[in-house]
Amino acid sequence: MTTTPDARTDELGALTHLALTELRDALHGVSAMHRSVAVGVFGVLGPILGRTVDSPRMVHDAVSEGTYQSVDALLDAAQSVAGSLPTSDRKLSQTARGAVLLGVLNGLIGDELAETRSPLAADMSMRVAGEPISIDTGAIARARHDASGHLVVFLHGLMESELAWAIGGRPTYGRRLSTDIGATEVQIRYNTGRHISENGRDLANLLTDLVLLWPTPVTRMTLIGHSMGGLVIRSACHTAAERGDYWTGLVTETVCLGTPHFGAPLERGVHALSTVLQSSSVTRPISTLLRRRSAGVRDLFHGNLTPADWSDQDPDAWQRPPGADVPLLATARHLFVTATITRNPNHPIGRLVGDGVVLTSSGRGAPTRSRLGLRFSDGLDLGGAHHLTLLNNDEIYQWLLANLRPRQALPPGRSV
Repeated sequence: MTTTPDARTDELGALTHLALTELRDALHGVSAMHRSVAVGVFGVLGPILGRTVDSPRMVHDAVSEGTYQSVDALLDAAQSVAGSLPTSDRKLSQTARGAVLLGVLNGLIGDELAETRSPLAADMSMRVAGEPISIDTGAIARARHDASGHLVVFLHGLMESELAWAIGGRPTYGRRLSTDIGATEVQIRYNTGRHISENGRDLANLLTDLVLLWPTPVTRMTLIGHSMGGLVIRSACHTAAERGDYWTGLVTETVCLGTPHFGAPLERGVHALSTVLQSSSVTRPISTLLRRRSAGVRDLFHGNLTPADWSDQDPDAWQRPPGADVPLLATARHLFVTATITRNPNHPIGRLVGDGVVLTSSGRGAPTRSRLGLRFSDGLDLGGAHHLTLLNNDEIYQWLLANLRPRQALPPGRSV
């Protein structure tokens, strides 16, 4: 995907421009497949029917090429019209439906959007009611009148936004924790199409500023991630620990909800399919489309957390080596939740498909190979649930509350 000099700078215009560009690219892909199939068909009929096939072939080529050229010209004209329309001040990214749409778009091609500086690319930002909040003391104090010393930071998953935590229309985990233990919810939005390590670095930087500029002294932090969000948290903690960032000492818990610590089978399946389809000229356009999947999606092949896991690597190579062993933050507890679509987590189907996206073994961090430091101390296995259930679930909340509720001080000489 490339930008043009008349590319729009507002979100609505940029989305229109992108949609028309993608339609043209899709048209070119269909046209290439059509030509390849036609060449094959007429190539087979030629030796059988001789020169009698020449006339039908010329008619077919003339009609098909004319049709594709006409549609391409129509889309080109539509792009020109769209580029001349007045800009819109309306922020799609701050509406519920717009956030969902852009979340999916960022997950699919967010790395391309970021590279071309598209206004559709999400930045790593704190959000309140869909609006980005500047990381300065005054802005935070105005947005969060309930600011306390215990921050609970939420990272959504692939193709989601922070609004996903309110799935089902119920109060979010963060809002309920604010009522029950006085913690302050901090919702983060980020571009899930970028490399996990890039988002981890940006999260580490954001948390550094957040702790420094929070309106009241931060005494405790809990980091909660859904799916990819858990990997971003692990990457951020690793980056911050290596740099010696102050905030890592404030983290008392990390919580991973359906996080694919050792990769997701869906990405591996798509990777294999794109490789197979690349071998034929007929299916190569489909392979090209599949290979456009974002860097963030590709990182889910093994659950890569560091730049070394993907730099200088061929992303389309059949064999992809696993990433580096990244230890968990030594000073924090590491909690996790897994789910299976079957009520019994040990049911053969449940073991085979997990929550529909992440296998239980990957969510538990139970590898078939050794990864140093990935030893979770506590966990919850949820039966009869799917991947999105983990975003807002009463059973998970009660388990979370029990683990985050401040513990009573023990009398001198007592220990647990």
